[in-house]
Amino acid sequence: MTLGELIEKLGGRLVQGDPEWMVDGVNSCERARTFDLAFADSGATVAQALASNAGAVVLKAGLAALYPHGKCILEADQPRLWFARAAKLIAEPAAFGGVHPKAVVAHDVVFGKGVTVGAGAFLDAEVEIGNNTRIEASAVIGRRVRIGAQCLIHPHAVLYPGTTLGDRVVVHAGAVLGADGFGYVLDNATGAYTQFPQQGTLVIEDDVEIGANSTIDRGALEETRIRRGTKIDNLVHVGHNCDIGEDVIIVALTGISGSSSVGKSAVIAGQVGIGDHVHVGPGVILGGQSGVFNGKTVTNDGLKPGTVLFGTPARPLKQVLREQATLARLAKRRGKESDKDAGE
Repeated sequence: MTLGELIEKLGGRLVQGDPEWMVDGVNSCERARTFDLAFADSGATVAQALASNAGAVVLKAGLAALYPHGKCILEADQPRLWFARAAKLIAEPAAFGGVHPKAVVAHDVVFGKGVTVGAGAFLDAEVEIGNNTRIEASAVIGRRVRIGAQCLIHPHAVLYPGTTLGDRVVVHAGAVLGADGFGYVLDNATGAYTQFPQQGTLVIEDDVEIGANSTIDRGALEETRIRRGTKIDNLVHVGHNCDIGEDVIIVALTGISGSSSVGKSAVIAGQVGIGDHVHVGPGVILGGQSGVFNGKTVTNDGLKPGTVLFGTPARPLKQVLREQATLARLAKRRGKESDKDAGE
């Protein structure tokens, strides 16, 4: 694409260079070539970007007093975001492959235009696939699954019956969507467990990405829902009846128990444990290895925006650090008292 075409789609301002300059790809400053785009988002990186071999650089206005001759310079309010969006536009779409002869496809599957199905994939009855969606090798698409347009289902992903995906959803290898939730009823007389009905649905809205080997259970009697724009890392588990809000980030090894909800734009860092029937409010940031007990509500009420909650139970990081410092002082004082007693 030309710089002019990118600016037309993404905004920004070309302050030096030719709008007809072709951009073939994006790259780091160290690896950039003549027709690559690089970016700088701080004073620490601008010199490296401007000295690189990249033919075009996107940066924030005011980062540099002078621009080197012969290099195309774009200014944008959020250079890193502009760079990321440009990368998507520049990337070549995967070649259309049609339905591989070694795929197993039920007779009543409904295909949109430009759908690709890889070798060994299995598509059960009453499945619907939207335009330009790719289903890679050995993926399993269960009965009555609905997949929207421009989705990418990577190898060995499994979509259980009744699961619904919106448009532009990415499901990475080994992810399992719509399995039974972990719900059982105890017989007090015998101690035996009977599964509570797991017959609800799973709905994944537009622009969601689900990492490799992550699992999201369907609802027990109703639905589990992952809302628009949420990004889920590898090895995450979301239990049944959960409602995950828009633009949420969930990092690897996090577990969210059933019937919990997470508000819009929350950030849940790695190895966080969330009990059942928990509500995490909009914009909440849970630091790595934090924990939230069953039934609790965690919000930003009374806190500055961007406050990180940490520990178990999760509480403001500054509070945790004060508590740890106090404990350290008490332990040190106790140690001195013990040494004194031992010396008497």
